[in-house]
Amino acid sequence: MFELFEKAVLTGIGALSLTQKKGEELLADLKDKYKFSEEEGKAFLEKIQGAARETREKITEAAEVEVKKTVERIGLVPKADYDALLKRVEELEKKLSAGD
Repeated sequence: MFELFEKAVLTGIGALSLTQKKGEELLADLKDKYKFSEEEGKAFLEKIQGAARETREKITEAAEVEVKKTVERIGLVPKADYDALLKRVEELEKKLSAGD
């Protein structure tokens, strides 16, 4: 029964990130309603938080990849490239000014 409940909650929570306070509230609720031991409740909560953390990391990675693709597709220049080009232009302008 515990495994079935665990799967249902993990599915229901999905990518939800639990704050420490919310996690403690969930743990207390699990202990009261389902007679979880302290150890079972903590293990379950850690599992949920770990799944949420992994999902958050995957979403962040996917978002970064998509942003990079979009930037390249629309032709935006990365700031580092722009700064390097600006520096080269300034150096060339100095050389031209010094040659006058």
